[in-house]
Amino acid sequence: MECELPTINSNKKEIQKIFDSVKTVAVLGLSPDENKDSHRVAKYLQEVGFKIVPVYPKEETILGEKVYRSLVEIPFSVDMVNIFRKPAALVAIANASIERGDVKVFWAQQGIVNNEAAELAKNAGMKVVQSYCSMVEHKNL
Repeated sequence: MECELPTINSNKKEIQKIFDSVKTVAVLGLSPDENKDSHRVAKYLQEVGFKIVPVYPKEETILGEKVYRSLVEIPFSVDMVNIFRKPAALVAIANASIERGDVKVFWAQQGIVNNEAAELAKNAGMKVVQSYCSMVEHKNL
């Protein structure tokens, strides 16, 4: 596997603005397993006041929220996608985010980078964050 470094990324000042403006976060790959990073991060975001929307292939509810099978199934506005998926999945996620038309932030978690997907999201007007943990960044503000 070839590792990719982010060529498109938001800086700390932009990340602050992201957290100030975002209300609803679709968490793609949100595991029901409390020991997984996706679960811990989503639980933190929920506890500090963000509306989280689990996107996962199984389960009916995670963290007390209805689970959707895909981003396009969510019937209400989503401000940010927070992605816990392999880099190869990010182009499809960027396209689904563009198709929705309401996603403002495309956030790939720590260690996840796909510059092709980032370019698609950026060109569609989204803020892009790659290879940063949203929980760590929020705590640092």
